[in-house]
Amino acid sequence: MMRPLLLCILAGLTTITTVAAAQEPMQLPNQPDLPDIGSPAAAVLNGTDEYQLGAMVIHQLRDQNAILEDPEITEYLNSLGSRLATQAPDGAPHFQFFAVRDTAINAFALPGGFICINAGLITQTRSESELAGVMAHEMAHVTQHHIARQIRAQSQQSLTTAAAMLAAILLGSLGGGGGQAIEGGIAAAQGLAVQQQINFTRDNEAEADRVGITFLAGAGFDTRAMANFFETIGRTEGLAGTYIPAMLQDHPVTSVRIAEARARAAQFGPQKVKESLSYQLIRERVRVVTWPGDQDVEKYYSTKLTKNSSDLGSRYGEALALMADNRPVEAQKILDKLTEQHDGLTLLHAALGQAQVKAGQTNDGVASLRHAVQLFPRNVPVTIRYAEALMKAGRAAEAHSVLLDLFNNVPPTPEQIRLTALAASAAGDPGDAYFYMGEYQIAGGDLPMAAQQLQLALATPNLTQVQRARFQARLDEVREYLQNSRLRRVSNTQ
Repeated sequence: MMRPLLLCILAGLTTITTVAAAQEPMQLPNQPDLPDIGSPAAAVLNGTDEYQLGAMVIHQLRDQNAILEDPEITEYLNSLGSRLATQAPDGAPHFQFFAVRDTAINAFALPGGFICINAGLITQTRSESELAGVMAHEMAHVTQHHIARQIRAQSQQSLTTAAAMLAAILLGSLGGGGGQAIEGGIAAAQGLAVQQQINFTRDNEAEADRVGITFLAGAGFDTRAMANFFETIGRTEGLAGTYIPAMLQDHPVTSVRIAEARARAAQFGPQKVKESLSYQLIRERVRVVTWPGDQDVEKYYSTKLTKNSSDLGSRYGEALALMADNRPVEAQKILDKLTEQHDGLTLLHAALGQAQVKAGQTNDGVASLRHAVQLFPRNVPVTIRYAEALMKAGRAAEAHSVLLDLFNNVPPTPEQIRLTALAASAAGDPGDAYFYMGEYQIAGGDLPMAAQQLQLALATPNLTQVQRARFQARLDEVREYLQNSRLRRVSNTQ
C-alpha cells in the first residue's frame, strides 16, 4: 500500500466519528462471498468487510475517471494476475487488477483483492517479470491483511467512512499533485505517532517482499525482477535532487532491502523464464493511451524504430499512435504485416479490425474481427471490438447477441455492461436496454437509480415471460437490499 498516504488515511480514520450517508455497493451475483481467512485483523474486518471496503474505493476511483477502462489492458493485467494468484494461499480473496490513469511510477493494494497499477509504472518496467514482481508484492499486502491490520490498530469506523477517506486521499495524490484531498489527509495526521507507523509499514513492506517473491517463483517468473526494478528506479535521473519517484516514497528502498531481495531470489536457483509477447504490446498500448496530448507520440516511436526497426512492441505502438492521429490506413499496413507474423496475438487482431473500421473499410473490419473471434472464442477484448464493429456496420442485434454470449460466461466491467445496454437499445430491445443500464448503475453503487431503470424495463411493452421474470427478480433483489440498508442505518443511529 502507498506508505505516506496510508499514514494519512489511518490518522483520518481516528478523527472521523460520523457515518457517511453514501450507499454501500450491492454485491453482484458473480462476486463471491469471501471467507474470513483467520487473520487477527478479522477482529475488525472479515473477508466480506474487506471486499466491500475495496469495492467502494474502486467505485469512487471509477467515478473520477481514475481507472483506465481499456479492455485489452484490463484483460492482460488480470491474466497475468491470475497466473500469480495460483500461488496464493487457500482462502485468499479473488484478485482483480486495474490500470490507473496516472503516469507516476507507483502501485497500490486495496482490501479485498483489488490491485491498482499506475500506467507510469507499467511503461517503466523492462520485462514481464518486473511487472509481475510489483503485482506479486501488492498481492502479498492483501493476503497478509496489512491494511486491515492498520485499521484494526487505529479505529473501528464504518466501512463507508473508511472507503470515503481512502478514496479521497488516493484521488488527491493522482497525477503527482497534492490537492485539497491530500491536504485534508495530512492535516488529519497531525499528532500521530509517525515513527511507530513508519516502522509498522516498513515491516509490512518486508513481509510483502518475502511473500511476493514466493508467488513470483511459483508462477515461473524471474525472482530477481523485483530487486532489479527497484534498483533501476532508484537510479532514475533526478533522484539526487528534489524529484523522487512515488514508488520509492511509498515503498522505501535501501541497499539492505535490495540485498535481501537478491538473496531470497538466489535461493530459488536458476530459472527458465519465457516472457510473453503480449507484455511488449501492452506496455506500448498503455504508453499511447496515456501519452500527453501536447507531445508527439509518433516522433517517440520514429526515434525508437530507427534503433531497432523490428521491435514488435514499438511497431504496435506506432500503429496505435497513427490511429490516434486519424491515420488508420497507415496503421492498417503495419498491423497487416504484424498479424501475419504473429497470428496468435489477440491484440494484433483486435487492432487490425479497429484500424479497418476507422479507415472506412467496415465490412473488412467486421470480417477480420469475426475471424479473430473464431480463433479466440470469448476472448473479451476481441469480442468487444467485434461487437463495436457490428454496431458500426448497423448490425446491432448481432452485436447484442455476441455480448450476451460473452457476458453470460465472463463477468463484465461496468463499461462493458453499458456497451451491452447501448447494443440492446440500438437493436430495438428497450427492455434489455433498461435492464442493463440498471446493472450498470448497480455496478456503480447507485441502487436507487438502478431500481428506476429496472422499473422502466418492466414497463416496456411486449416483454417475454423470461424477460419479465428476470427483471422482476432483479428489482426485488435491489429493493430488498435498499430496505435492509435503511434498517441498518436506523439501527446504528439508535
